[in-house]
Amino acid sequence: MITRETLREVIVSQKESLSKLDLGNPREKEGELKIEDSFALIITGVRRCGKSTFLNQILRKQKNGHYLNLEDPRLDGFELSDFNKAEAIMKELFGEGGTYFFDEIQNIGKWEKFIRYMIDKKERIVITGSNASLLSGELGTKLTGRHLQMELFPFSFREFLNMNKEKPSIESFEGYLYGGGFPEYLKKANPSILHELLSDIVMKDIAIRFGIKNTNILTKIAIFLISNVGKEFSYNSIKKMFEIKSVQSVIDYVSYFENAYLLFTVPRFSYSYKKQQVNPKKAYSIDNGLSCNNSASFSKDTGKMLENTVFLGLRRKFRDIFYFREKNECDFVLKEKGRITAAIQVCSDFNEENKDREINGLLTALKLFGLKDGLILTYNQDDEFTIEGKGIIVKPVWKWLLE
Repeated sequence: MITRETLREVIVSQKESLSKLDLGNPREKEGELKIEDSFALIITGVRRCGKSTFLNQILRKQKNGHYLNLEDPRLDGFELSDFNKAEAIMKELFGEGGTYFFDEIQNIGKWEKFIRYMIDKKERIVITGSNASLLSGELGTKLTGRHLQMELFPFSFREFLNMNKEKPSIESFEGYLYGGGFPEYLKKANPSILHELLSDIVMKDIAIRFGIKNTNILTKIAIFLISNVGKEFSYNSIKKMFEIKSVQSVIDYVSYFENAYLLFTVPRFSYSYKKQQVNPKKAYSIDNGLSCNNSASFSKDTGKMLENTVFLGLRRKFRDIFYFREKNECDFVLKEKGRITAAIQVCSDFNEENKDREINGLLTALKLFGLKDGLILTYNQDDEFTIEGKGIIVKPVWKWLLE
């Protein structure tokens, strides 16, 4: 429980601090923004990707915005009942109506009950959280049909260019490829920022929350997965590699990493859902800079970095992403409305040595899914040709990211 006096102090000081903060760079997601009464807008994303800044940008455009950051250490001990006190104080200070902003709300148990109460009163609510499972389980039931969801990622290439006031080119893309998109790291170029970020995700978002004592193994698995993007792995192979007693523990760890937006897993395409679950998966990192600065091996492989960048470009727009492998392999196939709509290969250099492999993998997918053309994304090559009646477009990743 928090005293009324402390809560009032925090609310006033947080709003003052927020008004003095740099508004930062505009985000592409702002165009998708919808704040409506009777609904909660839930903005999720990895730690330090700019959610609070984005919230501030939205708040400044509201006539009457009420703000509470629930990660404030002064709110240690905040309980469900304290939300009612906070609402009353905000009304006293700033008047009725307006929009309520709650930052990092996942720290408070049963917060969804209060949000449902506010929604039923037709209040306008915006929430942020660092956990993808904010909408799972009991919460999904309590807010069914009463929430809108938006995911925020570290900066896209376009946002990176805007922040640095650079024009798109292979040179500017190289900075993005290695540096990634975490705003604070891009401004200060201090690797310790990304070391601490990984530690915070593993410790605060996973170990403490789920009571995991062996944080050393947890960190090693996290680094292994974000360093080996695009490589097949199975839960059993991770179990053996790190000498973990139970496969279920590995399954849990990987799901925790995904929920914290540290990484994403991509299944092998199959028409059978059961086979999708059993087949090996591939992992992709939330950010190249995070992987580069926490793993020596990742930064030495341009192909892996390109593939991860392409995945993130796709994941910003699509949810159903698979890799395809039968006799030949295709890096990504996209599923929309129940059917595969695109097939994409990624390679740093499209040359005589790998030409047949890349084309054959793409062609196999194009034929199986009845697609007219496919895409090969490279470091910096442009080309276009037709083979076996299928159009193949070769394009630099940096140009594709801006489309």
